[in-house]
Order: sequence, then C-alpha cells, then structure tokens
Amino acid sequence: MHDHDHRDHHDHDDHHHDHQDHDHGHDHAHGQGHRQGRGHGHGHGHSHGHGHSHAPKDFGRAFAIGTILNTGFVVVEVVFGYLANSVALLADAGHNLGDVLGLVLAWGASLLAHRAPTARFSYGWRSSSILAALFNGLFLMATVGVLAWEAIHRLNAPEAVAGRTVIAVASAGIVVNGVTAWLFSGGGRDLNVRGAFLHMLADAAVSAGVVIAALVMMATGWSWLDPVVSLLICIVIFAGAWGLLRDSAVLSMAATPPHIDPAAVRAFLGACPGVDSLHDLHIWAMSTTETALTVHLVTGAGHPGDRFLSDLAAELKSRFEIDHPTIQIEVDRTTVCALAPDSVV
Repeated sequence: MHDHDHRDHHDHDDHHHDHQDHDHGHDHAHGQGHRQGRGHGHGHGHSHGHGHSHAPKDFGRAFAIGTILNTGFVVVEVVFGYLANSVALLADAGHNLGDVLGLVLAWGASLLAHRAPTARFSYGWRSSSILAALFNGLFLMATVGVLAWEAIHRLNAPEAVAGRTVIAVASAGIVVNGVTAWLFSGGGRDLNVRGAFLHMLADAAVSAGVVIAALVMMATGWSWLDPVVSLLICIVIFAGAWGLLRDSAVLSMAATPPHIDPAAVRAFLGACPGVDSLHDLHIWAMSTTETALTVHLVTGAGHPGDRFLSDLAAELKSRFEIDHPTIQIEVDRTTVCALAPDSVV
C-alpha cells in the first residue's frame, strides 16, 4: 500500500490548444495546477492513494511456492495415475498442469503491471493482468471440456482402478493444493490472485473427490464411480471458472468494474458543492486492481480550485475505490461541450 500526495504547483499559462473551439486548462488533483481563465478549464484529478495489494509485492512468494509445488505434483500424478489406471488422477494431472501454466502467466502479468509507463504505453502494462485473468478463465473452461470428454468415454467402458495408490496420491494433492489455495486466500478483488485461488481450490476439490471415489470403489467394486466423480468435479470447476471468465471479459471491454455502481458515482459527483451538471462520465479498469475515471463537471460559478479537485479525488478513492480520476472543469455555461450528449463517446 502506498500513498502519494504531491503538492508541487506549476502554472502553465501557455499550455493550451484548440479543441472543439474551447481553450483547455489542466488542474491536477494531486497538486499540479494548470489554470486558464478562458472558456472552460479541464481539471485532471489524479489520486494515487492505492489501498490495494499488488500481486508481485504481496503474492510473489505465493506464486513461486505454488508453481514449484504443483509442478512436482503433476509429475507424481502422471506417473502414478498411469500405473494405477485411474482416469481421475490423469485428468487431475492435466488440470494441475493447466494451473501451473496459469500461475506462471498470472505471475508474469503481475510483474509486467509494474513496468514503468512509456510514451506509447502511457498506463504501463497494467492491463496485461486483465488479459492474464481472461486467459486463465478460458483455459479453465477448456480444461473442463477435456475432463468431461474423458470421463464420458470412461463411463461407457469402466476399468479397474488401483484404489490404494489413487487414495495416497490424491490425499497428497489435497494437501498441496489446499496449502497453495491458502497462500492466495487474501487476494481481494485482484482477478489474477482470485483466479489462482480458484484454480487451487478446484484442484483440492478434485483430489478430495478422487479420494472418496477410490474408497467407495474399493468397498463396492463400482469402477464407474471414477468417471462419475470426474463429471461432478467438472461442474464445480465450471461454476468458478464462469465467474472469472465473465469478470475478466467485462474488464477487457473497458466496462465499469462490477464492484462499482456508475449511478452512485454520478449521483455523488452531481451533489458536489458548486457542480451544476456533469457529462462524459467514464469508469474503467486499468488493471485487475486499479480503476480509472474521467468526467466533465460544469461549475458555472467559477473554477472550484485545486483543493476541491484533491478532496474529490480522495473521496472517489475512499467511497468507490477509484484510483485514477481525471476531472475536467467547465466554467462557461453558454459553451456546449462536444462530448456532452450521452450518445457521444
């Protein structure tokens, strides 16, 4: 967690250009005031009080431990799944291999998210974390399809399974995946950490189901239980994967993050002192943990000042977890902004 409060003031009287016949002045809520007394001004309020956890800083060790543990366990499951003739173990090995790839991808995206911005990538590589979450969701869905297909095939032709071997290996899987899931349990609304948590929790559930199936098969000789349990586990995995895929797809389309109510944000901004009206409100995710906002506020009584912008940015952060607001101030009621209509983006 870090909090930047910049109080450096720069006056750029010559920093203006013609845009839709309006002169633009830029006021930054973190203290950089660029004022212009013409037409209407643009007040850009940047709040850098990030109250969330970044995966590389807080979860880098979890990613490393999870990757090492699951890579080793994949090898164990493949070897003993083949020896025990258990499709459930082999399927779980494939699922774990997908999780290893997902962990590496999410870890890499989290590291990329902290690369410094450039002229071309002005937000840095933050959005790579959204792409990683989207890929993880798609990979989980594909994994469910492979598992279900193999289980249905085995259901039509049940085969004997070495129960004791399956129980031993699957029990180890419960421990490995349970510990790894616990490492990611504090990820909050970071989709990549949440994705890793869901992956590991699903694997622990898979392993538990395999153990139960093996115990029943040993007691009854019902070989068909092995593929049936695999199908039931597919349903559990699908349920978790769907939420991850839905949320990451929404964020990748620059939609308002699910935890933010745009109507509530609009009502809050409209109720601010001195604000006559507002338009061109946009809220979108910069990454799986950071949210940006842009809006035009019409203040006919005059420019509200840098303190107003700074306080407003802080309120947007505390009330709505919006990290990077850019607020354009328009003081001329007679001037119609080209972006005022809701139909204009």
